[in-house]
Amino acid sequence: MAVLENIRKRTTVLILIIGLALFAFVISGVFTSSNFGGEKVGSSVAEINGEEISIDEFRQEVETAARRVGPNASSMQVVNQVWESKIRKAILGEQFEDLGIGIEQDQIVDFLRTTGYAQNPEFQNENGQFDPNIFRQTVADWKVNSPAQYEAWLQTENEIVQLAKEQTYFNLVKAGVGATLKEGELDYRLANDKMDIKYVRVPYSSIPDSTITVTKSEIADYVNDHKEEYKQEPARDLQYVFFSEKPSEADDLAVKEAITKLLDDTVEYNSQTDRNDTILGFRNTKDMVAFLDRNSDTKFDTIFKAKKDLPSTVADTLFSLGVGEIYGPYKDGGSYKISKMMARKPNGSVKASHILLAYTGATRANPDVTRTKEEAEEKAKELLREAKKSGVVFSELARDNSDGPSAPNGGDLGYFQEGVMVPKFNDFAFSNKVGAIGLVETDFGFHVIKIDDKQDIVQIATASREIEASEETINTLFTNATTFEMETVEDESAFSEVANKNEYVVRPVNKIKALDENLPGLSNQRNIVQWAFSDDTKVGDVKRFSINNGYAVVQLTGTYEEGVMSTEDASVLVLPIIRKERKAAQIIAANKGKDMATIASDNGTAISNASALTVKSPTIPGAGSEPVVVGTAYGMEEGAVSGLIQGNTGVFKIEIVKKTDAPKLDNYSVYANSLKTGATGRVNTAVYNALREAANVEDKRATFY
Repeated sequence: MAVLENIRKRTTVLILIIGLALFAFVISGVFTSSNFGGEKVGSSVAEINGEEISIDEFRQEVETAARRVGPNASSMQVVNQVWESKIRKAILGEQFEDLGIGIEQDQIVDFLRTTGYAQNPEFQNENGQFDPNIFRQTVADWKVNSPAQYEAWLQTENEIVQLAKEQTYFNLVKAGVGATLKEGELDYRLANDKMDIKYVRVPYSSIPDSTITVTKSEIADYVNDHKEEYKQEPARDLQYVFFSEKPSEADDLAVKEAITKLLDDTVEYNSQTDRNDTILGFRNTKDMVAFLDRNSDTKFDTIFKAKKDLPSTVADTLFSLGVGEIYGPYKDGGSYKISKMMARKPNGSVKASHILLAYTGATRANPDVTRTKEEAEEKAKELLREAKKSGVVFSELARDNSDGPSAPNGGDLGYFQEGVMVPKFNDFAFSNKVGAIGLVETDFGFHVIKIDDKQDIVQIATASREIEASEETINTLFTNATTFEMETVEDESAFSEVANKNEYVVRPVNKIKALDENLPGLSNQRNIVQWAFSDDTKVGDVKRFSINNGYAVVQLTGTYEEGVMSTEDASVLVLPIIRKERKAAQIIAANKGKDMATIASDNGTAISNASALTVKSPTIPGAGSEPVVVGTAYGMEEGAVSGLIQGNTGVFKIEIVKKTDAPKLDNYSVYANSLKTGATGRVNTAVYNALREAANVEDKRATFY
């Protein structure tokens, strides 16, 4: 709202200055300065290249965004969306200011013409074209007659200005992107020059890992020499025990007994009449709707269903019931149920196929259909005769001749109940036997219909009771969780020991980030993450959290500070690299000066062949991706033999058997243009990512959210 207030304050002055010259252009924010930050109030949620972002302003934008996206996004997802938008505006805003990029009236209108805004009917003339004058008048009308819509437009307007500036900026960058014909030629050759080689490979796996000793100091030295590759964000390790609020065996049995009692009549004392009343049960009730309203978690479903629409685990049993018969109690999902067959309709569901012959003027007829009604009828009668012939496949006739949307499916309409189709179609389908073929006319045209199948449908009443945890179970759960917390708070090393003694499952969660919100097994638990990153929380601390459907007792087990990884944390990544380098050195030292045959013999391997290798597809059959090996081969002459090459999977020695240059082209512009197109397509992302990486961003979101 601070941004909008800023815009509104400047609008009056700007309109007074340039109103006549610009035909009283009514967009309030188009000609304002690019002050995205607004007034800085209170604490800052971020500092970007020295400029602070007010937490008050940020919160207002988060609230606005949350209203816009609704319940489909979590609170942190909304926060992160607004954050990325603010960072982008701030970083690119500096570029706009340095280059003097501004947006004027004509640029805004041109931008609107090429976006989805131009498709808004409120901005279009009678010909369905975007009209700048109508656009201006519409926004002016909103301002006077629809303040809420106008407020929404002001926010949209800021977005349009930002998008238009970004488009201008990135177009300037793209104008400098290109590719020469020489670059196009090189790209063509790298993809099409082919090499056939012989090679011998001594795989790294030929030396057991156990024979390579790597010390902690060596890992530390490697990390120190490659600091940029082993940076880490602040992170935390947790472990937790989840006490799930789930029904006990006693709760399950209680619900089963309760649903069973619904089956039979009961006698209850009526204080008003001073006598006992018989309350009809599920078996004998005369008003199933009222009975289920009083006694069931689900209401009476009056719709008749085919067997396939019944619960799969009990479909056979339910469908075989006679009218009035009951099945249950049975468990379905998280509920106990009893079901009663209320009614059955023999052949109440029909499966049919049809061939539709539409004509000009028929309802929903495709504009491409030009036949007359008489021609459609004649064609339909001809197809009817054809369909009734022995050996004719109806689905093929429908696929080749039907004007209906079911034609690709051979005219198959699936199963339908009475009353779904138009009357004449319905009457034919339900009054004829399976296999019957006939012709009917409806408003859609002429239908050649084939009855494929018929099924009974049934009406079943079901009383259900969800199996829920009782109050006693919930109280016991709370007691267990609290007891576990107290026992482990007193002795932080006892977490796993106490859990094992009580047969609780301990679940570890490693390297969660400060802005994470989802924990494996617990879903959205932002409060746990905030606790883990609190300055007051130390390694070993334990806390109980009330969460959906239970409690989680959590222990902080590790912390990682921002900077370079410790030797212990980096070892899992560095150890395989150092081992591979050591193995390569051993293999090279042992095979230096040997020819390919000797290397193969001494190392228990064989000389292999690989053909049609290219630099752009550097995969060697039997060895995998080996760009260094293939790249080395590309620079060698035919017949040459290489030295020992350290590859991805082993040490290689290669011989160039044959090199086949790609045919020369008269012009390499196609390849040059392809390179240019690819580079241009990457500009928006690559440029912004480079600016983002170079920016000095101090993120304080975790302090407030």
